[in-house]
Amino acid sequence: MAARTASVAFEGARAQVVDVQVQTAGGTQPIFSVVGLADKAVAESKERVRAAFACIGLSLPSKRLIVNLAPADRPKEGSHFDLPIAISLMAELGIIPKDAAEEHLAFGELGLNATLAPTPGALPAAVAAGSAGLSLICPQDSGPEAAWAGGELPIIAPASLIQLINHFKGSQVLSRPVPGELVETDRVTDLNQVKGQEGAKRALEIAAAGQHNLLFIGPPGSGKSMLAARLPGILPPLEVEELLDVSMIHSVAGLLERGRLTRDRPFRSPHHSASMAAMVGGGTKAKPGEASLAHHGVLFLDELPEFHPQVLDSLRQPLETGSITVARANAHISYNAQFQLIAAMNPCRCGGGGQDGQSCRRGPRCAADYQARISGPMMDRIDLRIEVPAVTPADLALPAPNQGSEEASERVANARAAQKARGYLNAQLPPDILAHVAEPDRAGETLLNQAATTMALTARSYHRVLRVARTVADLEGSEAVQRVHIAEALASRRGGERFAPALTA
Repeated sequence: MAARTASVAFEGARAQVVDVQVQTAGGTQPIFSVVGLADKAVAESKERVRAAFACIGLSLPSKRLIVNLAPADRPKEGSHFDLPIAISLMAELGIIPKDAAEEHLAFGELGLNATLAPTPGALPAAVAAGSAGLSLICPQDSGPEAAWAGGELPIIAPASLIQLINHFKGSQVLSRPVPGELVETDRVTDLNQVKGQEGAKRALEIAAAGQHNLLFIGPPGSGKSMLAARLPGILPPLEVEELLDVSMIHSVAGLLERGRLTRDRPFRSPHHSASMAAMVGGGTKAKPGEASLAHHGVLFLDELPEFHPQVLDSLRQPLETGSITVARANAHISYNAQFQLIAAMNPCRCGGGGQDGQSCRRGPRCAADYQARISGPMMDRIDLRIEVPAVTPADLALPAPNQGSEEASERVANARAAQKARGYLNAQLPPDILAHVAEPDRAGETLLNQAATTMALTARSYHRVLRVARTVADLEGSEAVQRVHIAEALASRRGGERFAPALTA
């Protein structure tokens, strides 16, 4: 009868249990075979296992060893299969009890000196072990991360194969690892460091309160990136369920250092040369992309038109659905990607178009070509479009504002508390609930209907204006959406229209 233990294969941020079976067959030549749709890293496990066994004085029998990773039709990737293969092999050779091996899910990479090295994905692996009713065996350095899966999950975190063998024999008892630190990031950026730009600050607060997408349009040096960098400081911390979702994705991506978690919302700022696979995920091993790494946080795209148009359009689906599905030849992999898009751009390539006292060197055509790199459907998904004028010397000479991130974050928290009572953030309100909670008064409805005709609002734009108006009302503590709230939402959506003539020139 074959010896077996469990491990995991990753499908997105989820870990699926894999049965690792080892059996010895007849023969006089030592042949070590790994089957079950394994990639190169898994196929090389046999050499690392062979070297690790030799280091601790174990020899493989002169027989054929067959390792099967079941189910055999599911792709297996990663070096974390080293440890479960070694455990199943030791159980087959009688070094550890077979029934003990079957009660565990193992996860980790073997060194040639029989030490255990951490690999990405310890937290999802621990969650999968708990769901399957199994104990977890992982490297010592992965223990603090795996311990976040729950206090009742039995976890063994040895530093080497020798420690693991001694634990099974009872000569060395390994205690359960403690969870890693919950890190609080020290904020060095504050809104009171931004002088002037009161309209942009107001838009940033509205975006934070309702999780709305936001675009800053202005010349170089006007403070667009500076404003975006201060958004995390006014966002509320991650809830417990959100923290687990975010940490699972970051674990698969290998971004958790010794199990340290943080309640700060992710803030991802990819370079404009990022490929589609880097942005939405995929590639040879289907790793999560920047959009997924920004789940429950912020995706900041600086110099928006410099991104490849196809890369920008690939974000249209996750902006609507909050998830990304990567289609591959043998599988479809889904990642959560419920992020808030914050973008910044110059009015034209040279940066001077449309600004007072400046002119574009190439005339209106420069702005038209530059802004046309952003498709209409993509722009339609941006709730707030704010013009950020150049900062004057008079603005810089002003004293620091009295109110900063602390006061703004308090207002944002109060607005989100009202939204939490409804069950949805305003940016995510379904149309049927939106019609009930964001119904404007008669004057507001008249204004919105007039604007829908004048501005040629699409159905999506119409609903997004209502969502922003609901957020403005929440910031003021108003139960009803009034005309003044509709007016501010419409004005925020018209930002940058000073450059609109260039688009049709």
